[in-house]
Amino acid sequence: MTLIQTKIQANSVGRQPTPRTVGRNYQSVIVMFLISIFLLGGIGSRLAYLQLIQGKRNQELAENNRIRLIPKPPVRGNIFDRKGRILASSRLSHSVFLWPIALQEQEWPRTLKRLSELLEIPEEEIQQRLEQAGYKSTSLLRIARGISPSEITALAEYSSELEGVEVDTEAVRNYPNGDLAGHVLGYTGELNEKELDKLRPQGYRLGDIAGKMGVEESFEKRLRGEWGGQQVEVDGAGQVLRILGEKEAKAGKDVTTTLDLDVQKAAEAALGSRKGAIVALDPKDGSVLAMVSRPAFDPNIFSGRVTGDTWKQLQAKGTPFVNRAMRGFPPASTFKVVTQTAGMESGKYPPSTVLPTYAYLRVGGTAFGEWNRAGFGPMGYVRAMAWSSNTFHGQIGRGVGGPKLIEWARRYGFGQKTGIELSGESSGLIADDAWKKKRFDWEWTVGDTINMSIGQGFTQATPLQVAVMFSVPANEGYKVTPHLFKDVNNEDVNQWRKSLNLKPETVKTLRQGLRAVVAGGTGKALNVPNLPPSAGKSGTAEAPPGKPHAWFGAFAPYEKPEIVVVAFAEHSGGGGGSVAAPMVRQVLEAYFKENKK
Repeated sequence: MTLIQTKIQANSVGRQPTPRTVGRNYQSVIVMFLISIFLLGGIGSRLAYLQLIQGKRNQELAENNRIRLIPKPPVRGNIFDRKGRILASSRLSHSVFLWPIALQEQEWPRTLKRLSELLEIPEEEIQQRLEQAGYKSTSLLRIARGISPSEITALAEYSSELEGVEVDTEAVRNYPNGDLAGHVLGYTGELNEKELDKLRPQGYRLGDIAGKMGVEESFEKRLRGEWGGQQVEVDGAGQVLRILGEKEAKAGKDVTTTLDLDVQKAAEAALGSRKGAIVALDPKDGSVLAMVSRPAFDPNIFSGRVTGDTWKQLQAKGTPFVNRAMRGFPPASTFKVVTQTAGMESGKYPPSTVLPTYAYLRVGGTAFGEWNRAGFGPMGYVRAMAWSSNTFHGQIGRGVGGPKLIEWARRYGFGQKTGIELSGESSGLIADDAWKKKRFDWEWTVGDTINMSIGQGFTQATPLQVAVMFSVPANEGYKVTPHLFKDVNNEDVNQWRKSLNLKPETVKTLRQGLRAVVAGGTGKALNVPNLPPSAGKSGTAEAPPGKPHAWFGAFAPYEKPEIVVVAFAEHSGGGGGSVAAPMVRQVLEAYFKENKK
């Protein structure tokens, strides 16, 4: 054996396993194998869970963390007066939005709790809106409008606790004249659940703003415009990286109204803090120049969040959302225009009629008294209108009979809506035999007719209806349809009026009587040198258990009328000539000052 062979053999003999090392090596291999299997199994299980169980959710989150849908509301159309002056426009304001898909459902409560504290909005209210939108919604959900600078600062300070919450600017409605013409213009607000269900077929969505009253509501389709939107890619911080697609929002169309801002301001000042209404019309076509109702409200309030305290303050004014220009009240002696028309048109009492007047008219066991408690002696139509004789007009009503008087009341437009574009208009009431039997199980009486002939009893008329009535003698026999939309492309007045086919002598006598009221009767407050000759009629309505209502309606200039004004003071306690006539005069003065030839 060589030396090399001897060394190899010796080395081979030296590496032989001993009883002490064989088991240790085998165990180490087994342990390492098991650890590897466990680690690989855990990773595989996690991957399987993420891919198979949570795959759809994770893909959705990843996609929506990168791509966002941003709806773009259209800019609402402006509202102008007849001379192009702004009555309603839009301004930028800060709003708070939630991005529902940013968090899982179980992660939202903590955010909502902090948000509720900062904005002083009940947490339940925010939670309800979030659930209504759905936790997987990719659209921003507005939860507050018109937030203050201090609220913006607070939200920024707590931004780390407000994941999924964003503050952004958006256009909100602005009424530069405050509560001026509030009942006519109305206001905008976010649709409630009931309104949304009704308008959803027209493309409205959760969070949409719409007109809630007045012109804003009536011309909603024209003012609203069309929504647009953007699909954008964002980074982890929510910053926009690029716009993937865009649809431009289409701005709403402007609305030019028939209102005259100067006349409206004068009417607002004339009514002041009194509860009541003033209406001014163009008698040629029924264009509404002014419409005031008190108490009023500032529509700007609804461009932000209306709190419970805000609502209580509004209601404390006493039904501020009721447009009294379109609510029914006893018209009192203003209604004598209808009574005289019925008398002359019936042929039973021609324009030359002269009747004795009395301290009272007795019908059965009821005495219908003259307001001066003595009578005025023999009177014709003109003098009876000038002095508003109750017994003269009571005799006319009794003579023509209830059905004829009711017929002419309805031909003048009483007992039915005028057709103005605003919603919420009352029809007033012209009662008849059928109505009375149904309501009281009692038939119509002569006493009911006499009461109606002087604008009392069951009769109810709105200030707007009374203005339409005064337009008839003003424009020599046409009943107009009051309207607020000024169509600059169509100046045909005949589309807004209908002839009552009155006899020329009837119109002439009515006009002479109404002129006599101002020249020397109960309307002397309008007989002033700074006004052109005018005509009108006062009314003082019994309104138990409260104080009487005061009315006055007039038109001017007498020869070629341009404006009709009706003033109504609810439970004023004074007469129409002393309370309402000065208000009418104030409006006429403003109108003719601005419209000097």
